[in-house]
Amino acid sequence: MSERRDWNRSVIEEFRANGGRVAAFAKQPLLLLHHRGATTGIERVNPLAYLELEKGYAVFGSKGGGPTNPDWVTNVVTNPDVTAEIGTETVRLRAHRAEGDERTPIWEEQKRRNPNFAEYEQRTSREIPVIVLERVG
Repeated sequence: MSERRDWNRSVIEEFRANGGRVAAFAKQPLLLLHHRGATTGIERVNPLAYLELEKGYAVFGSKGGGPTNPDWVTNVVTNPDVTAEIGTETVRLRAHRAEGDERTPIWEEQKRRNPNFAEYEQRTSREIPVIVLERVG
């Protein structure tokens, strides 16, 4: 198993054991995004930093400033009906990729709240995806 997968598993376990809190992310809220593989249809779970929005949440495909988007971005664009664990609640959401005038204020606010995201932006030539998760039902 990869180091990344082990790290994700330990974050997921700590999140669930502590009502949505993870010590390493004390200043950054996390959610657990449940999504289906674009090709496989297999359910995946990723711990992601989020920003609360009026109609839901925004998550960010930063991949630490890596050269490619994380796989979950393709998955949620292909299969936009997702769920997320937020604290002790599980919510149904619909995902879409924010672009242009929708993306800019969300991305700027995330960088303001967590300067690591500005560093990730500097490390890559790609535009870091901002995915909006709107509550459904």
